[in-house]
Amino acid sequence: MTNSILSAQHLSKKVPSTEGQLTILDNVSFYLAQGDSLAIIGRSGSGKSTLLGLLAGLDLPSSGEVVLAGHNLNTLDEDQRAAVRAAHVGFVFQAFLLLDSLNALENVMLPLELAGHANPKQRASELLIRVGLENRLAHPVNLLSGGEQQRVALARAFATQPDVLFADEPTGNLDSQTGESISDLLFEINKELGTTLVLVTHDEKLAARCQQHLRLEAGRQVDQTCN
Repeated sequence: MTNSILSAQHLSKKVPSTEGQLTILDNVSFYLAQGDSLAIIGRSGSGKSTLLGLLAGLDLPSSGEVVLAGHNLNTLDEDQRAAVRAAHVGFVFQAFLLLDSLNALENVMLPLELAGHANPKQRASELLIRVGLENRLAHPVNLLSGGEQQRVALARAFATQPDVLFADEPTGNLDSQTGESISDLLFEINKELGTTLVLVTHDEKLAARCQQHLRLEAGRQVDQTCN
């Protein structure tokens, strides 16, 4: 489909093991249009995070291809894939992955500065206010609660208005109430910006909020449904 922002075609990943080739992902295919949301679901070890890494160009498949924002990632070297990510992709991780040496505002400003944004401080401030952290801009991130840290991570991920946001278990380290408020923010901002969302989760309730669902079992695509 030429109008897709992200597509995978016959995607497989194999790695060597003591018993020969180990298949982690086997023949996964799908298309996502701009603004769509996809939940990748399955048990631990089913290949979810491997698939996410391939879709983001953090790793290359053994066979098949990924096309992200018009770029066939298989044909690019590591630096070129990094450039595609910088231009088109945002990330939210279970472990937050903020820089402890920077405060909340500086963490959100960083990708904006790297992208050459005209006014990174203003944009970062606006996003932190949007996620409810107007009183935490100057706080060191290691002094923030888990929910507050994930709000900073959300603001950082959306800072450059990415075409695609990859979220890997974004509520996995949070209690249920905090996780629900983070989920609400994720989908609200995603809708406001028209971002395409690819979400890896164990949480069936969170997955149900996505338009499409791709279920993996032992690396195989066993189901794909749409709401």
